[in-house]
Amino acid sequence: MRNYPTIQDIGEARERLKPHIRHTPLLRAEKIEKAVGCQLYLKPETLQITGAFKIRGALNKALSLPREEIANGVIASSSGNHAQGLSYAARMLGVKVILVLPVTTPKIKIANTRALGAEVILFDGDTAARWKKVYEIAEENNYATIHGFEDPVVMAGQGTIGCEILEDLDNVDTVIVPIGGGGLISGIATAIKETKPSVRIVGAEPALTPKYFHSRINKERTSFPLGNTIADGLRISVPGQNPYPIIEKYVDEIVLVDDDHIIAGMRSLAKDAKLIAEPAASIGIGALLAGSIKVRPDENVCAVLTGGNWDLCDLAEIYRTAE
Repeated sequence: MRNYPTIQDIGEARERLKPHIRHTPLLRAEKIEKAVGCQLYLKPETLQITGAFKIRGALNKALSLPREEIANGVIASSSGNHAQGLSYAARMLGVKVILVLPVTTPKIKIANTRALGAEVILFDGDTAARWKKVYEIAEENNYATIHGFEDPVVMAGQGTIGCEILEDLDNVDTVIVPIGGGGLISGIATAIKETKPSVRIVGAEPALTPKYFHSRINKERTSFPLGNTIADGLRISVPGQNPYPIIEKYVDEIVLVDDDHIIAGMRSLAKDAKLIAEPAASIGIGALLAGSIKVRPDENVCAVLTGGNWDLCDLAEIYRTAE
């Protein structure tokens, strides 16, 4: 089996997903443009059905599996948004779903996952340890595992975002994508580079978890100790095995963004675009505000906002303390 998605896979995913997800709008962010120095467009997956892009990949994978393979249930690990996407998919298909979540998962993401009917297991361990637990449970119960960023079918689902960006802004110059495990940027970069190679793809990664940034410097997958970044959705210590070569092939730049600039991005999105975005979703705007990505005044830049699943009280406290 291939360990990467093709443009054909992404096209098939788009047709498969059309009846079930939102084609999220592309919004011009004029009020932010002066601060960042370009023509800025936002792709707000914050407005997706589950509040994040993850439903695209999870549902694409679930719909592509034979019914007998998922009859006993599906299982995964997640920092929260893949959990909600997979829970939605499982509820739609009428199958059991189990999610192994880190103990640090925001309470709102745990509550949302349970509200969608999932069994939640909180686990104190890093990504590798959580997935070891997932595979043990899956083997004992004959559950189907659906990985949030290693699976090429999941990547293909995320790649449909790239198709929508090109459809809605055919003269886009640069697309900025947050990097966690790497499945999202792998799918988007494949969709865009295989269709319009001139578009620049920039990955934005928290400065406290710079695993892809250092892997590019070292020319090999490099583990990095987990830092306590506010961008919980991007907090992974080692690059994905399957996304890594895709990112090396298609992603033009990887930039690091510190937490202060991520918070500034959150505040700007709330104040000037009236969009509630969690920290991981705000990292691209933070990178632009920090000047980490070089842009021209006439450049059409699209920032992908990955999700908005944070507790409003927590967000309000961040906005207040950042004053």
